[in-house]
Amino acid sequence: MAENGVEILCVGTELLLGDILNSNARWIAQRLAGLGLSHFRQSVVGDNTDRIVAAVLEATKRCRILITTGGLGPTPDDLTTAALATAFDTSLEERSELWHEIQAKPSEEKHISALSDGSQVLLPAGAEVLPNPLGSAPGMIWSPVSDFTILTFPGVPSEMRAMWIETAEPWLRRNGGASSVFISRKLRFSGIGESDLVERIRDLLVSTNPTVAPYASLGDVTLRLTASGISTIHAEALLLPMETELRQRTGRFCYGSDEDTLASVVLGLLKEAGQTLAVAESCTGGALGAALTAVPESSISFNGGVIAYSNTVKQKLLGVPSILFDEHGAVSEPVVTQMVAGLRSQFRSDWGIAISGVAGPEGGTVEKPVGMVYLALAGPQGCEAWVQHFGSSQSRSAVQQLSVIHALDRLRLHLLAQS
Repeated sequence: MAENGVEILCVGTELLLGDILNSNARWIAQRLAGLGLSHFRQSVVGDNTDRIVAAVLEATKRCRILITTGGLGPTPDDLTTAALATAFDTSLEERSELWHEIQAKPSEEKHISALSDGSQVLLPAGAEVLPNPLGSAPGMIWSPVSDFTILTFPGVPSEMRAMWIETAEPWLRRNGGASSVFISRKLRFSGIGESDLVERIRDLLVSTNPTVAPYASLGDVTLRLTASGISTIHAEALLLPMETELRQRTGRFCYGSDEDTLASVVLGLLKEAGQTLAVAESCTGGALGAALTAVPESSISFNGGVIAYSNTVKQKLLGVPSILFDEHGAVSEPVVTQMVAGLRSQFRSDWGIAISGVAGPEGGTVEKPVGMVYLALAGPQGCEAWVQHFGSSQSRSAVQQLSVIHALDRLRLHLLAQS
């Protein structure tokens, strides 16, 4: 494919206003990479015919394939199809075909078959229907000028993805012109900052095939490995030695790959060991439990939890003596130690985690500032408690998220040590 091969154009004022996250562009970009199709530009325009027309005409000068999302359907702001017809001075035709079939032989073009329900759709003359199995707004595949093709999709992510996988991707495999296959893998890290991680692998970052790129997020670092080859097997063969080297250099800082989360990894280790976990949360307000229960089949190893926000609940449900609050306060090592002891007794779990802290933005003192969190982890070999200072500049949600990450990572390391 030419270097200026594919562009993505997303239509929707709600995207410009930030009311909706543009997840479609990210998903399409990942699928294009998997197909070996390069794309170097993404654009967003509002629900305005003139701006859509201008954006499309500009794209004809740069790319061979334009992929649009949004602006399809029966509502007044669904302007994409009409705008495309306007851009190329083409009339709209009423069509009854809503589905087409991709034939098994890759050399054959798709064939259109009409539905019997008499549904109608307006498309530019010469466009072919891109069916929507989950909704009422079909897209189209259209080549209005030489060496330029438009594929249109609705903005609803579930509909767009179904259309892409069932019809658009086979078309792109045949017509996209990619000369290489790209494979990407994400390695995920915890307990190490981006700068420290980069120092360990600095010489590998200059590799061109596969490439290695670091991405940092709150409490987590990801390395994205991408290899290109003449086939999937070839690309995988290039990727594997790099992945192996990275894992060797980073050791237990690397907790997983691709869609792994700390919660899913911890639950997997617990399952392997035949052990269970329960949690007692104060400042995180259930965030730790939510992370665990987001993992399918978490009930195999996760017994449950308590949101012990008030001191009264800590006393009555977890058996924390009132004298500890008087002498040390709720945010303290003695309190989380007793919280986790009472938790394991109540839930009869092999492991327990307790968290109590000052998430902010108010409530901090000189002795116990915002961002100070005590955590306790108890297991078959005993109990340990520690304090984390996440900093008073962190938001409330950031303090909660970091507390969850640190708790799960500490448990992960203990589970690895016992295996």
